[in-house]
Amino acid sequence: MTVTPTELTGVPAAEPSPPERPRGPRTRGRIPLNIVLGLLMLYFLVPFWWLIVNSSKSSSGLFGGESALWFSGDIDYIGNLVDLFTYGGGIYARWLGNSALYAIVGGVGATVLAVLAGYGFAKYRFFGRRASFAILLGAVMVPTTALVIPTFVLFAQVGWTNTIWAVIFPTLLNPFGVYLMNVYARDAVPDELLDAARVDGAGEFRTFLQVALPMLRPAIVTVLLLSVVASWNNYFLPLVMLSDNRLFPVTVGIGLWQSTASTYGAAGGQSLWSIIILGSLVSVIPLIIAFLTLQKYWRGGLAIGSLK
Repeated sequence: MTVTPTELTGVPAAEPSPPERPRGPRTRGRIPLNIVLGLLMLYFLVPFWWLIVNSSKSSSGLFGGESALWFSGDIDYIGNLVDLFTYGGGIYARWLGNSALYAIVGGVGATVLAVLAGYGFAKYRFFGRRASFAILLGAVMVPTTALVIPTFVLFAQVGWTNTIWAVIFPTLLNPFGVYLMNVYARDAVPDELLDAARVDGAGEFRTFLQVALPMLRPAIVTVLLLSVVASWNNYFLPLVMLSDNRLFPVTVGIGLWQSTASTYGAAGGQSLWSIIILGSLVSVIPLIIAFLTLQKYWRGGLAIGSLK
């Protein structure tokens, strides 16, 4: 007969502890990745920090040999803001309004077209679908700057140059947004759900609005944000299309100030650099607000409201 330790001592034997997971190789493998991520974070944050610091300085502080990455004794955000919005008759506020107009109209329009086209490519079968989508993928690879001169020639023939439409209409075409919506709609919207809506008597338009559209919300917000940012940061297209500085977006306007400051130098350029730096910082703030406002919609449920 076998006698157990519990019968001899009266004390239950301790249960064996589970084996420890090996941590060494996996932990060591993450160290290079964390270093790379930290360097990338510094790469993106240091220029933004430079803007925050130097936008608080006067012209003498900028060119006085002080540290470019830390504040000086004369922090004057308010004075620089007053100079920024009063210089040139307050033209900077008009440039901000133009950028907002181009970004909102162009971004929303590009998103609507991308959603409709991407959903159509994903859920409908029609003649020429594969060829059309192949042409779309080819358009993604064409840099937008390569199309500016042909677009300028076409718009000049119809008399649209030096108008807001010369900036808005080209931004409505977003091949990458169509591709992104097509890929997302193909997997996120089940065909069975659409067929069930059709069996219940819903038309194609109602099926799209009440069934498919709520499920496409994260992709719609992504395309909208990308389109708005691209329209806001657009520089070469309005530079070529526009000659009236009252129609300039903020990117072209700041570039105009920078060329003026570089041309005149000490004669008058130094007084411009402080408002140029502050203007660059102010022009970034709307993009940060847009990102923080829209990012909460990315994590929403994909089928919210679609099964009601």
